[in-house]
Amino acid sequence: MPLSWNEIRERAVEFSREWKSAKRENAESQTFWNEFFKVFGISRRRIATFEEPVKKLSGKHGFIDLFWKGVLLVEHKSRGKNLDKAYSQALEYFDSLKEYELPKFVLVSDFENFRLHDLDENKEYEFKLSELEENIHLLGFIAGYTQKTHRDEVPVNIVAAEKMGKLHDDLLNAGFQGHELEVFLMRLLFCLFSDDTGLFEKNIFADYLRDNTKEDGSDLGERLASIFQTLDKEVDKRQQNIDVLLNEFPYVNGSLFKERLETVHFNSKQRETLLECTGFNWSSISPAIFGSMFQSAMDPSKRRELSAHYTSESNILKVINSLFLDELETEFAQIKLIKSGKIKHLKNFQLKIANLKFFDPACGCGSFLIMTYRELRKLEINILLEAQKTRGFEDDMSSIVSIGQFYGIEKEEFPAKIAETALWLTDHQMNNELSKVCSIQRSSLPLNRTMSIKHDNALTVEWESIIPKNEVNFIFGNPPFKGAGDRQKSQQRTEIKNIYPGKTGAGKLNYVAGWFLLASQYIQGTNIKVAFVAINSVTKGEQVGILWNTLLNLYNIKINFAHRSFKWKNEARKNAGVHVVIIGFSLNHCSNKFIFDYPDPSGLPQKIKVKKISPYLIESNNTLIISRTAPICPVPTIRKGNQPTDGGNLIFSDKEKIEIIINEPNVKPYIKRLMGSEELLHDVKLWCLWLVDASPKELKSLKIVQKRLKIVKALRESSSDKATIKRAATPGLFREQNNPASYLAIPTTTSEKRKYLTVKFLNGTIIPNNNLFIMPNAEWWHFGIISSTMKRVWTEHVCGRTDNRNRYSKNIGFNNFPWPENVAAKLKEEVEKAAKEVCKTRSNYPNDSLADLYNPVLMPKKLVDAHRELDKLVEKCYQKSTFKDDFDRLELLFELYEEYTK
Repeated sequence: MPLSWNEIRERAVEFSREWKSAKRENAESQTFWNEFFKVFGISRRRIATFEEPVKKLSGKHGFIDLFWKGVLLVEHKSRGKNLDKAYSQALEYFDSLKEYELPKFVLVSDFENFRLHDLDENKEYEFKLSELEENIHLLGFIAGYTQKTHRDEVPVNIVAAEKMGKLHDDLLNAGFQGHELEVFLMRLLFCLFSDDTGLFEKNIFADYLRDNTKEDGSDLGERLASIFQTLDKEVDKRQQNIDVLLNEFPYVNGSLFKERLETVHFNSKQRETLLECTGFNWSSISPAIFGSMFQSAMDPSKRRELSAHYTSESNILKVINSLFLDELETEFAQIKLIKSGKIKHLKNFQLKIANLKFFDPACGCGSFLIMTYRELRKLEINILLEAQKTRGFEDDMSSIVSIGQFYGIEKEEFPAKIAETALWLTDHQMNNELSKVCSIQRSSLPLNRTMSIKHDNALTVEWESIIPKNEVNFIFGNPPFKGAGDRQKSQQRTEIKNIYPGKTGAGKLNYVAGWFLLASQYIQGTNIKVAFVAINSVTKGEQVGILWNTLLNLYNIKINFAHRSFKWKNEARKNAGVHVVIIGFSLNHCSNKFIFDYPDPSGLPQKIKVKKISPYLIESNNTLIISRTAPICPVPTIRKGNQPTDGGNLIFSDKEKIEIIINEPNVKPYIKRLMGSEELLHDVKLWCLWLVDASPKELKSLKIVQKRLKIVKALRESSSDKATIKRAATPGLFREQNNPASYLAIPTTTSEKRKYLTVKFLNGTIIPNNNLFIMPNAEWWHFGIISSTMKRVWTEHVCGRTDNRNRYSKNIGFNNFPWPENVAAKLKEEVEKAAKEVCKTRSNYPNDSLADLYNPVLMPKKLVDAHRELDKLVEKCYQKSTFKDDFDRLELLFELYEEYTK
């Protein structure tokens, strides 16, 4: 453990007094720096060398006065000499240093004055010897203390993760793989971290590897094996003849080093990579990024299967702040205002947080558990600090928050081990912080296996076998997700069916729904609060009616807070990004409910206080939109266009169309324009063979077409779908032959950034494919309503999403939409006139696609004005007063839906 700050300050005062008269560099400087390091309880001989020979930028040879590789370079001058010149001289040495040797700090001194340059932060600090005690915190890195920042990802985190990924790839390619490789890397991470944070004597691991292994790497594996064996052996049980340097490594325990591994064979390049890793300041690495480090090392196919998305600290805080942390911080702020009996309240509050139990049933590498433990320890430190300010240091107030308050389930063995190890490292970080801030010592070694991370399948194991529910306070996490159509494994489908209490609908649920269902069952009869990150599809489309009907009506849960859809992304290697929501719920009513809205899915949220939150994450009753086969209002039906199921053999690009007509001119009458969402929005030219009216005689003359039809026939016959096999009898026809004389075309998907659904009237010369919905014989009234903000808002919140794009649906979005009723004939005419004006305005830009015209940045003012007029009239059809915002519009639409469907 580092010395306490009180001890370091006392030593600094004594050092300043002893050296106040020193003057000559040559005579006294080395003794000066030896004594200087003792201020921090560090032996200079252990970590740094005097007069390190280097080659200057000028080409001349020189000597660094004092050099601690990768950390500190000192240039010392006699009293009164120019420190600017000393700093310039120090920088000249950098060119000859290797990447991992480059220091993070440069310290120049003339005995009387100190000037510290923090190269990472690009900051400079200057103080006198007499002011050393006041500025000693700036030099805390010498003792192992760090001034930690909690930004999203500190750049060194990402670089270090990349470097560990590179080492993994090198060793994997060299034939070291599987379980042993994973354990080996985990041990390296532990040692690197311990080297910089005081778990080991400062830099003992890095120095041992650098000074006791050959440059070609041939003996590095054996040396590492010896270190690992030593770390697993209690000091008094080690052999008497053990190498002196090896014996300096402490006993770790915790079973991390117990398993014996095959010796790893390194080469010079791999040794250099590992030495570069020792050059990072691992004390600033957040253990929460360990998941990212091993995501960078995992096989990509395995990573996709496990949905192993690294979670940034800011995203985790979105969950735990609203779930419990904000409330605890508020309670602590109120206690600090108490005048009488504050110590008693502080002790009770400390005891309260030390008795809280946290459970992550999909913990992965432990990011949520790690962050929660860190934040809880920070809160406890502030409690202890407040107690010391109130009545001075008290022996009976010690740190009692522990990793024993944390529980998790993880399906894969290795991430479960990462979670345990990262919690230990976080424990040590916070012990250092405790010593620094409160001068209270708490031992980190040997490790104790007090947390409970269960290696098992959370959807099949009994959660109460991990921890009884009456002991749990909070459940949280980021469970894995797979779309219902992507779940190829029958095991996963079975898991969801076994959990879902209904008879139908389980097959349409996302995999993450299993955690919502099990958590809702588990918390029955308790006050447990839950918050999960989930793919945004659990609040959109058909899943809402299936999942939330069970959660709300069978398990009686209540949503307490929610983050609407935002992009869950980070800077990890082989990074994965996905659009998610966060939903916090419990059985009890919460008076302070909040919705966090993201105008920009990659930006910051707006916090909105609400009285109620529906499964659609809006302020509304728990009304659920169910799938319907017919509209709830008297409007024409819509249907999908034509699905080819042809393997591309009935479809042509512009170039292919020209080629086939040249080679077979008689085919021309049977080639028609084909239109899907992409073609409609971006004006892409696509063509198809439309052979509905072709006679056998005509087809017989088309030799090229016949070849294509044979391929289609064979493809359909080889299908596993019975309906497709049946259509092999008519290979020249699409699966459907919907080709009305005119219709309104509605894209099945459209960008969430567009303010309107981009619909268009088309005629029978254009064949709609299955990426369009069509409304035959539509009127301008229908065009106007579907093109309005009212319809767009409904679609965004009720229909599903593809990534974050709006996905239109017939049975959910269209058939349930509440059209305005009892509209005056004159007002309806005005809506139709405004709808025509929108189309007329579009026609003024014949060379622009709909995608360009409705680009939120490029949209022409005339078209904006036309839509605003249409919106104004459509909204008059719903109510006389102006809507305040989209949520106001939604509230009315849901009220109408309830009224129409009573």
